[in-house]
Amino acid sequence: MEISVTGIQRGVSRGLHGQIVEVMAQRILSGQIPEGATINVPDLQADLGVSLTAVREALKVLTTKGLIDARQKRGTFVRPRSDWNLLDADMIRWHFDDDVRPELLEELHEVRGIVEPAAARLAALRASDAHVEALDVALAGMASATNDVAAVDADLAFHRALLAATGNELLTKMEVIMETGLAGRDRLVHKVKPSDDPIPSHQRVVDAVRAHDPAAAELAMRELLAKAAEDLTEVRGSTRGRRK
Repeated sequence: MEISVTGIQRGVSRGLHGQIVEVMAQRILSGQIPEGATINVPDLQADLGVSLTAVREALKVLTTKGLIDARQKRGTFVRPRSDWNLLDADMIRWHFDDDVRPELLEELHEVRGIVEPAAARLAALRASDAHVEALDVALAGMASATNDVAAVDADLAFHRALLAATGNELLTKMEVIMETGLAGRDRLVHKVKPSDDPIPSHQRVVDAVRAHDPAAAELAMRELLAKAAEDLTEVRGSTRGRRK
């Protein structure tokens, strides 16, 4: 089965090479180009109206992310989803672009449920004054946010600061998953619950970390995540309503 891709928008915010990567990735992730499909590179070049070099460079990027591969006699093809590098920052962002699958939001929530309560406990044990100050600054950003972009940025700053307060470099790297996933989740939740106040639930986490009370910090984070689960249920209901 051969797949050709049509249509690419040239813009000033993203280079041509990056645009090709984005177009191909979205088509693969959406299933428009299914797993196992062969990609006819010359046809792809003609459809996009770009140079063969640009197409090949873009395909190299997609190869590093596990989306495609090339073999003699078979050519360039889409790899099985089980081979995709789903923890890659771009891959996470692409998954959360446009119409995000509700199942992906649930998977993110499961990851948060495993990581963040333990991170809050560690942060309460190890946080320095500078870490607590960073959490306070993030809270202040939430309180002063006047639009969705500022609110999302402040929320990301909070969770980034909490991971940093654990003093664990590997946990800190979880921000690659958290940041992009949370940004996508926050945008969806704000559409459904634009007047929701996130300050109290986050404030309880900060207060426990400041008091160096690990049990209270873990409990506060679990309560925050319980509220996030309620938000997720509302988002799912809203999504189903739009698709009927």
